[in-house]
Amino acid sequence: MNDNGQGAGSSARSKRKDARRNQQALLDAAAAVFVTSGVEAPVRDIAAEAGVGVGTIYRHFPTRADLVIAVYRHQVDACAEAGPALLSAGPTPHAALGRWADLFVDFLVTKHGLAAATQGGGTGFEALHTYFLDRLLPVCAQLLDAAVASGEISSGLAPELDAYQLMHGIGNLCIGADGDPRYDARRLVALLVAGLRQPR
Repeated sequence: MNDNGQGAGSSARSKRKDARRNQQALLDAAAAVFVTSGVEAPVRDIAAEAGVGVGTIYRHFPTRADLVIAVYRHQVDACAEAGPALLSAGPTPHAALGRWADLFVDFLVTKHGLAAATQGGGTGFEALHTYFLDRLLPVCAQLLDAAVASGEISSGLAPELDAYQLMHGIGNLCIGADGDPRYDARRLVALLVAGLRQPR
């Protein structure tokens, strides 16, 4: 009986893991379609991108608002999880900060339409900005603190430049990136992050 119970438990865990993986694949597919076609893209396009039936999308996300919110949170989570990974794998904390800032720019620029759609109010949308700050501010702060501790960024900057101000500054540099193909927000943000580095 124990063997059967263990087998059933293992099977249930495997099914839950498969379900999570399938949902992640749906969110990745939806994000890709939203970037190219906007958040009003037909559900059939998302289903085709994910390689599933339309019914599968609706089973996971009964309304478009459910899907938009889930995609936004998924993208925020990916950006948040990248910070510690870059810090542990990068050559220096400042380099990790630069790479994370690049990912943050990608999130702000390519997900601009997604973010705009979440500002229309309605159930679930009002909490997303708080979620965005709660997830990303600590990551940015961790990267900044590590760069200060390593001596790459002057500790004299730290009181004036906190994570919120840096993220806000990056966000401001990304404004207008949609409307002018000659405007390179990524390059300007790279210059901003490079300018934080302590001269050696």
